[in-house]
Amino acid sequence: MLMKRTALMLPEDLKAEAEKAARSQGISFGEIVRLSLRKNLNRNTVDPFFSDTEVYGGKVPADLSKNHDKYLY
Repeated sequence: MLMKRTALMLPEDLKAEAEKAARSQGISFGEIVRLSLRKNLNRNTVDPFFSDTEVYGGKVPADLSKNHDKYLY
């Protein structure tokens, strides 16, 4: 694989976290950046809300749609 050098600016805390993760996984900082980019770029673009197939079959209050905030929060 042909590699191309790239410079990027990172906040200190993010770089430190990435370096720590790379050390704990026994890989280089560059590899953790490449893996993170690949994971982010290859993620499923479907909103998880629309892929949810769970359905509750129990009893619900008759006013659930009107007062859902009251029941959730």
